[in-house]
Amino acid sequence: MGKANETALQRLMAADPVLVDIRPAGEVLEGMRPTDFLHAGPPIEFERMCPPMQGAVICALLNEGLASDPEQARRMAADGTITHRTCHEFGAVGPMTGLTTWSMPVWVVEDRNTGRRSYANVSEGVGVGLRFGEYSQRTLDRLKWIREVAMPVFAQVLRTTGGIELGPIMAQGLAMGDELHMRNYATTSLFLKSHAHEITDAAGSHAADVLKFIGVGNDQFFLNLAMAANKVAADLADGVPGSTLVTAIARNGVEVGVRISGLPGRWFTAPAPVVKGLYLPGYTEKDANPDIGDSAIMEVGGFGGFAMVTAPAIVKFLGAASVEVARETTDAMYEITLGEHPRYQIPAYDFRGIPCGIDAARVVETGITPILNTAIASNRAGQGMVGAGMSTLPVEPFVAAVTALAEELGL
Repeated sequence: MGKANETALQRLMAADPVLVDIRPAGEVLEGMRPTDFLHAGPPIEFERMCPPMQGAVICALLNEGLASDPEQARRMAADGTITHRTCHEFGAVGPMTGLTTWSMPVWVVEDRNTGRRSYANVSEGVGVGLRFGEYSQRTLDRLKWIREVAMPVFAQVLRTTGGIELGPIMAQGLAMGDELHMRNYATTSLFLKSHAHEITDAAGSHAADVLKFIGVGNDQFFLNLAMAANKVAADLADGVPGSTLVTAIARNGVEVGVRISGLPGRWFTAPAPVVKGLYLPGYTEKDANPDIGDSAIMEVGGFGGFAMVTAPAIVKFLGAASVEVARETTDAMYEITLGEHPRYQIPAYDFRGIPCGIDAARVVETGITPILNTAIASNRAGQGMVGAGMSTLPVEPFVAAVTALAEELGL
């Protein structure tokens, strides 16, 4: 497996992600149908979905105009009118519920070297929103505004610039205190700083609203872009025969799923853990939904919990006792990765590269499992975020993946 893993790792680290477009999902996701509803995590049917994801499906049915009220939407979600498929199946990713449907704008990120593309929906900004299963008129109005106002502005900016290189922003963000999963304050600020003038030119009378959308209450604006950047890198590493490199970790609020390069397209699952962390006032662990979202693609690329030492400011927010936890977490992640990313470096570690290329075999051998920095969603639809913390993944999906690959290779 050594040569196979070396090949997969080099492909992962060679990715050069560029933001090139923003379009309705139905226009760019190859093979998508108007009735395909994409969700975060491994495959799951509507009846088994957690309440936030069920709420998001209802919201998406209303947003697409397929249902006239929540009751009709709930019936349609379960009766076969729509098909529930994973974002990953289409080279896409989405945070929390991840719901992505035909008319929703998605960012288009392209690897400069190969032309390979990935996609992510747009951060909704301040408020609860679709990503937490809210289907109020406020959420529907926000989705309409993103589609009708923000998308054309961003599309014009990308035509004007010829594309925006994401790698330099991500590298600089690490040096400025982001780990790019739970903290994207620096990267969002860098995006706004560099492109505010182009946004203003493109937005006309909507300039103030678009700038406010990015800059006020939307500190995680850049997360969706970083997720797409890491998705295209992971997909470049996929499909190397014999490789145990992890190419996807995703959670649907019921199960966590893992995929490895040597077995492309196959999910290995276990019950999603409840995140341990710090709860917002008025909430406790009993209010928490099990881990949810495609945002663990950040850890697949070496960010988030793997780069936690770059973001000491979020340690208390995640419920950790001291900054030392950040160092210990990053150090542990070096034990289960195949290399260090030459582009994305940690200044506090004398510019050592972030731990990159999770090796499922090393996870099994060491018993050390990936740690994800993540928001904690309520277990009620439309309630929103109830806390934040670190999610420690179970070892079982990694054992199953390595075992299945060994059987595939006749070992």
